[in-house]
Amino acid sequence: MISALFHTAFYNPIYNALVALVALVPGSDVGIAIILLTIAIRLILLPFSLSAARTQRAMKILEPKIKALKETYKDDKEREAVETLALYKEAEVNPFASILTAFIQIPILLALYWVFTYEPFPAINALRLYSFTPVPHAISLEFLGIISVAGKSLFLAVCAGLTQLLQAHMALSGSMKPAPGAKQGDFQKIIGMQLKYVFPFLIATISYTTSGAVGLYFITTNLVGAAQEWHVRRTIAEEVSELESA
Repeated sequence: MISALFHTAFYNPIYNALVALVALVPGSDVGIAIILLTIAIRLILLPFSLSAARTQRAMKILEPKIKALKETYKDDKEREAVETLALYKEAEVNPFASILTAFIQIPILLALYWVFTYEPFPAINALRLYSFTPVPHAISLEFLGIISVAGKSLFLAVCAGLTQLLQAHMALSGSMKPAPGAKQGDFQKIIGMQLKYVFPFLIATISYTTSGAVGLYFITTNLVGAAQEWHVRRTIAEEVSELESA
């Protein structure tokens, strides 16, 4: 049931979009189609990222008040919960918005990755195609006529790892850096720093052991993710400046 819903709502539409792009791009270049599809999906998810960022900013602003409520009602957890929810309501903040945003994005990004992993070209899975999806007559597996996306590519794998490092740096800088003499309370920050350096290696390994198509997907999504992080921060900063000057 869940598998059928996942394929119907996410996997099949993304696969059809990829096949259609291969049919429409110059030279039926699979690499270009992968880049365009990845960018399009990340742009579709951008509003959700902005929403999550706004929620995180609002939660950060409310932290002192929440801490004060915890101290005031430390012996009455029920009252603390009621007052905290009232504070969220007054500030028009949904503390679960970030979780909902993640749940929306995860199946889409998983479907995108699995399409590139389990639907290798030049074979076309006709059983998954819609009646209106254009089918490419010729398929090029040489990205820009230079790099094959069908087999393993050390170059693309290394680039995938480096771009993951860039994205992690953009996402974690300024918020996950552990202070000198960090204690147990900073455990999450320390883990974040560790993941910053472990993930690039994992992404590079996955890219090399699967195919150039997956490596190209990771490169694109990492670069778009880094640009998206910059855009979100800039947008939020502008909104804060407007509020402060109002």
